[in-house]
Amino acid sequence: MGWVESFAGMTTVDKFRAAMRELPLIAILRGLKPAEAPAIGEVLVEAGFSLIEVPLNSPQPLDSIAALRQRFPQAMIGAGTVLTAAEARDVASAGGELVVAPNFDRDVVAETLRLGMTSLPGIMTSTEAFAALGAGAHGLKLFPAELASPAVVKALLAVLPKGTPLIPVGGIGADNLAAWRIAGAAGFGLGSSLYKPGDDASTVRAKAAVIVSAFRRSA
Repeated sequence: MGWVESFAGMTTVDKFRAAMRELPLIAILRGLKPAEAPAIGEVLVEAGFSLIEVPLNSPQPLDSIAALRQRFPQAMIGAGTVLTAAEARDVASAGGELVVAPNFDRDVVAETLRLGMTSLPGIMTSTEAFAALGAGAHGLKLFPAELASPAVVKALLAVLPKGTPLIPVGGIGADNLAAWRIAGAAGFGLGSSLYKPGDDASTVRAKAAVIVSAFRRSA
């Protein structure tokens, strides 16, 4: 039995770890509208994505999160650009299981953990990374990756606790993910290379196929 069939009873952290083993790619759907969510979610799940993030600076993001959560219970649906503890509570109320942020905020991490969701704060330095892990973060979003490099991933992983999921986000696409993966990146957050506001389902299907293929080849 695969992880999708056996997700019932998992904690969100169990579900996150299982998803990362299966296909460690987070779809970042910035600008998604609630009416588009089912169709976009469908092609992503068909392509193998099980980690989907709707940033809170999207139109009616909580409605999109709720719609995706209801339609695709086997996937892990959450929010990005979560900046306050109150916003983390809103995500939980919408059924979200994953809280992603561009920064590390101790209160956001604490509230995310209290609510039983998985926490992926944004970091750039080793100081931020260790502080986030000390607060209980389940993984680290290296953001913006455009300011870093695969060498930064390798250097951070040399000092972070073994097995720490370090996930570059920003400027990652099919053409450059291999170098980051070789350096030790656990997975990737994919934004405009996968979805831009206005993209229809067929466009996202094509982009997803290219990215997933590039990821598989990079193994």
